[in-house]
Amino acid sequence: MTQRTLGDWLAYLEQLHPSAIDMGLERSQQVVARMGLGKPAPRVITVTGTNGKGSTCAFVASLLRAQGLRVGVYSSPHLLRYNERVQVNGLEASDQQLCEAFAAVEAGRGDTSLTYFEMGTLAAFWLFQRAALDAVVLEVGLGGRLDAVNLVDADLALVTSIGVDHIEYLGDSRESVAFEKAGIFRAGAPALCGDLNPPQPLLDKARELGCPFFLRGRDFDLALTEKHWQWRGLDAQGHQVELRDLPLLDLPMENAALALQAYLLTGLPWQPEQIGAALQRTRVTGRLDRRQVEWQGKRLSLLLDVGHNPHAAQYLAERLARRPLNGRRLAVFGLLADKDLPGVVGCLQSSVQSWAVAPLDSPRARPVRDLQDALEGLGASVASYASVAAALEAQCAQATTDDEILLFGSFYCVAEALEWLARRSTEEAAHGNAG
Repeated sequence: MTQRTLGDWLAYLEQLHPSAIDMGLERSQQVVARMGLGKPAPRVITVTGTNGKGSTCAFVASLLRAQGLRVGVYSSPHLLRYNERVQVNGLEASDQQLCEAFAAVEAGRGDTSLTYFEMGTLAAFWLFQRAALDAVVLEVGLGGRLDAVNLVDADLALVTSIGVDHIEYLGDSRESVAFEKAGIFRAGAPALCGDLNPPQPLLDKARELGCPFFLRGRDFDLALTEKHWQWRGLDAQGHQVELRDLPLLDLPMENAALALQAYLLTGLPWQPEQIGAALQRTRVTGRLDRRQVEWQGKRLSLLLDVGHNPHAAQYLAERLARRPLNGRRLAVFGLLADKDLPGVVGCLQSSVQSWAVAPLDSPRARPVRDLQDALEGLGASVASYASVAAALEAQCAQATTDDEILLFGSFYCVAEALEWLARRSTEEAAHGNAG
């Protein structure tokens, strides 16, 4: 039999289970037992939350790797390549490694049906277990309690924020969402929360399990000045620790603050200069992601962000307000149909002077007419285009070097923009070589 390529495997995974999402751990637990999968590393740090999971995972991994630890990171979704979801010591898993891992899970599952995400999660665990890692950082895909990532007991459980999203799976209140996210807590193991106002079910679960509980605003916090930020937190013995005059970051410093509290609880060396440098080095593609592009003789500024719910849009609006421009802000925007369109655009309407909306390459895409109607209803200047690339090129054509093009919304929207940027880069390189 010809060996499957990674593309073959992913196509196979997509049709393996009748539902893209099938909440529950029983099927995955059966396969884990058959495969003999144990704890993927001596230290497991699990991260859930409505927003901020990706950057929090990246900060934690960066802090651990700065101490010379071998660290695995599992995250989702990916933007351009599936390989982005599984990183071993800062490097994406290769096609071959992923194919071997999928083959191992396929052999282990027998006649048990697994979803795309469940297959991918078990494949990541299989790879991590063989990589002789010191720690793994696991990003929950959806919720927490019934997510496949929760098959592994967390030594540290982090909740970034709690907002209403994915209501068909997590319920339509912050309380129901909090209950699901608290499902990653384990008896006696530290639980951390970056939300300043966590709903009662989260607090109840931490108390019920006897978790040492660390809450932002009470046990750890940050303070911003014009050029620096400060941090304070508590170590495992309850002693206060501080960091002063940290350089400002592009990524959300609230998530860096949560990651610092998690790192402090590991008991690893606390070296302020090394810690500050590790935070500065942390990057996450598509999250407050600043890029430059040459367009018809102009060097233009782009900001890419996957904010696709009101909580993320509000945060993005606050960050934009802290960075006033000499020129205008021109948006390129697309959204999926199950997201809160009025809530997202309402947060950012006053920050943007010109909107370009486009359909996304997904059956779940929100019709462009809906996007245009919502924005026109707010009095916004908006035009629609046949694709994200066309919308982006239209905004580039009217932008000046003082303007900023904000490309945000769905992961699909940002992914299309990244592909466009990659094509531009390739074309520029070919043109340079020809010259």
